[in-house]
Amino acid sequence: MELLLDPNVWASFLALSALEIVLGIDNVIFLSIVTEKLPPDQAMRARQIGLALALAFRVLMLLTIFWIMGLTAPLFSVLGADISVRDLILIAGGIFLIVKATQEVHAEIEGEDEGHDKTSSATSVAFSAVIAQIVVIDAIFSIDSIVTAVGMADHVEVMIAAVILAIGVMYIAAEPVASFIERHPTTKMLALTFLMLVGVALIADGLHFHIPRAYIYFAMAFAAATEVFNIMAIRRKRLRRKTLTNKR
Repeated sequence: MELLLDPNVWASFLALSALEIVLGIDNVIFLSIVTEKLPPDQAMRARQIGLALALAFRVLMLLTIFWIMGLTAPLFSVLGADISVRDLILIAGGIFLIVKATQEVHAEIEGEDEGHDKTSSATSVAFSAVIAQIVVIDAIFSIDSIVTAVGMADHVEVMIAAVILAIGVMYIAAEPVASFIERHPTTKMLALTFLMLVGVALIADGLHFHIPRAYIYFAMAFAAATEVFNIMAIRRKRLRRKTLTNKR
């Protein structure tokens, strides 16, 4: 009850929730991309499982916060930079994101057999592979977000509440984001470049070369706004063409 009446607790809760929601953008984009080739019902289930795992990972890490902070202890030095377990995880996660995004870009450019992933056997294999990828990326993003946000609140209860709220927002946003990417194929390439950018940022963090997240999210927001205007222009041209055709 004391926590509920403390304005400082509410301030830290709101700030931490906002940070967790922003850090969750990467997760939502990855879930949308990696589940895109599954049938709609399995894609929705995979996104739900992914978000449930993200919540479980974050809460578990908060409950073992001292162990998580121990991951920042230096293991060895490279060119004067102390490398810890967390750094290695971030570097591996960044490489994973870049490789995954590159594979998806290659598939988009080269083209794929649309019916390949729709068979039952291929779909079951794809579903398990998707879940495995989601588990890996959830663990990486969870460690990054928890270690980043741990200094913003003094109470584990507040941290858990903020994480639950952030996952709830991500749950609401996951389906609209996935549907938008599916309806507008050009945005998938943009989303893949976002993942590459995040991958580079994770590797940079792992090497102690911090790229302010504000720069990254501003670039993403600017590119997304440009794409929205592009979609609006294309839609307007189609509508005008349809109107001219009907008049004829």
